[in-house]
Amino acid sequence: MSSFRFVRCFATRARASRTSAFALGSMTPLSTVSVSFRNRIFPSVSRNYTAQTTEKKGGKTAILWIGAGLIAAGAGYYYFVNPELGAKTLVPTNKEPDYQKIYDQIADVLEDNDWDDGSWGPIFLRLAWHAAGTYDKKTNTGGSNGATMRFSPESDHGANAGLKAAREKLEIIKKNNPEITYSDLWSLAGVVAVQEMGGPKVPWIPGRKDSEAAACTPDGRLPDAAQGSSHLRDIFYRMGFDDREIVALAGAHALGRCHPDRSGFDGPWTPRFEIKV
Repeated sequence: MSSFRFVRCFATRARASRTSAFALGSMTPLSTVSVSFRNRIFPSVSRNYTAQTTEKKGGKTAILWIGAGLIAAGAGYYYFVNPELGAKTLVPTNKEPDYQKIYDQIADVLEDNDWDDGSWGPIFLRLAWHAAGTYDKKTNTGGSNGATMRFSPESDHGANAGLKAAREKLEIIKKNNPEITYSDLWSLAGVVAVQEMGGPKVPWIPGRKDSEAAACTPDGRLPDAAQGSSHLRDIFYRMGFDDREIVALAGAHALGRCHPDRSGFDGPWTPRFEIKV
C-alpha cells in the first residue's frame, strides 16, 4: 500500500483547528486537548478544513472514512474492551507526551518523493490496522495495545511483510519523543494519515502500553487476501465484527496499492484516475 495519487488532486496545504478527546490513563475520564491539522501534504486544489467538515459520500472521501474506521473500530474497540495486556509492560518516561507536536512531526514526513509512490500515508495506516487487527475478543489478547510487532516472530508474519519500513520511519519520531509508547505512536500515525489526506476527524485516545516479546500474537490472525468469505468471517468475527462491518472495513484496500513482495498481488484494488491541472 502506498499511493494517494488519485487523492492528490483534491487535498491542499491548509490548517484548521480541531478538538480531540484524550484519556491519559486506560480508564481515566476524558480530557479535551486542542489539536490542529498540520499542513496538508498534497497541494493542488484549495480547500478549507474545519473540525466538522462534511463531504459527499463516495469516491476518495468514502475510502478515507473507511480508513478512519479501521483505526476507530480496530484500535479503539480493542482499547476499551481490553485496556491491559497480561504480559509485562514497558514503563514510559514520566514526561507527558505532546501529542500535537508528535502529530505535526508525523505529518511532516508523510510526503516523500523517494518513497514508493510519494507518500508514507498508506503504509502508516496499514501499520496501525495490522497492530489492531490481531485482537481476539475471547482471549483478550492482541490488538494495538502492546505494539508487539516490534519483535519476532510477529514482525516476520507474512501478513506484516513490508511494514518494517513503516516502523523504522516512525522510529525517528519515537527517538525524538521517547515519552510516547510505540502503541500510541503507531495508532496516531494512522490517524495522521487519514486526516492529512483530507479524511474525517478521527477521535483518538492515548494511553496504550508497550509489551515485551512474550506477548506476541500467533500467526494467522490477520486476513489473507487469497482466502474466501469464510476466512474473512473467521478473522473478523474473532474481533467482534459482523458482516456489514467486514464489508465496510475491507473497502480500505482501495487506499494505496498492493506490492508483490508483500501480499503477492500488484497494483491498486480499484482503478486509479489521474487528473491533470
